[in-house]
Amino acid sequence: MIFNQLFDTQSSTYTYIVASGKGREALIIDPVINNTDEYLKVLKKLNLKLVKVIDTHIHADHISGLNELSKKTNCARIMGEKSKSEVVDVRLKENEKMRIENIELKTIYTPGHTDCSYSFLRNNVVFTGDTLLINGSGRTDFQGGSATAQYDSIFNKLLKLPEKTIVYPAHDYNGKKSSTIGKEKKNNPRLQVKSAQEYKKIMDNLKLSNPKMMDIAVPANKKGLTLDQMNS
Repeated sequence: MIFNQLFDTQSSTYTYIVASGKGREALIIDPVINNTDEYLKVLKKLNLKLVKVIDTHIHADHISGLNELSKKTNCARIMGEKSKSEVVDVRLKENEKMRIENIELKTIYTPGHTDCSYSFLRNNVVFTGDTLLINGSGRTDFQGGSATAQYDSIFNKLLKLPEKTIVYPAHDYNGKKSSTIGKEKKNNPRLQVKSAQEYKKIMDNLKLSNPKMMDIAVPANKKGLTLDQMNS
């Protein structure tokens, strides 16, 4: 399997390029629009054809490259069925499997950070979006977020995966690239709770300021617009 993890310094976003290598078909998970040309260069260097692009949810801290990549490569735009995006070609249901060549990703509905958050599982690897982070979890105070829903997503879905499952999140703010389910069970301070109410109390007391891009990024990502189009 061909695997590339790319990092956007402005939004601390991880983007993933995945391909089997067999027929040179590739997919991208959680692209950032400002890095579109970089993704295309990597694809060209590796002699890959982009056929699918996925957003794990509607992002509030950056404009997604979902629509821009589709315009430039004619790839299919994919999100979960709960997404409010108007520029999605394929909407995946819970447990639905998505394939490119011999790579298969299983869709896991993991609401909480937003009401349209999804994770994607391939064998011993899970892409968790903003639901489960390394030593943390995604905020739950906007976009239909719910701390109790996120508790259920994490404890009753993601943490039920084998402990050796590798966790690749959509963000990290401390230079860490991956973790495992076992490490998060043991070390993640937000997961050392005994109930959904205890978890909700932690999340409700975070008192975070809104992402700087939120008022632009959310409507832009729903409509598939660029920053220039939003400002025009």
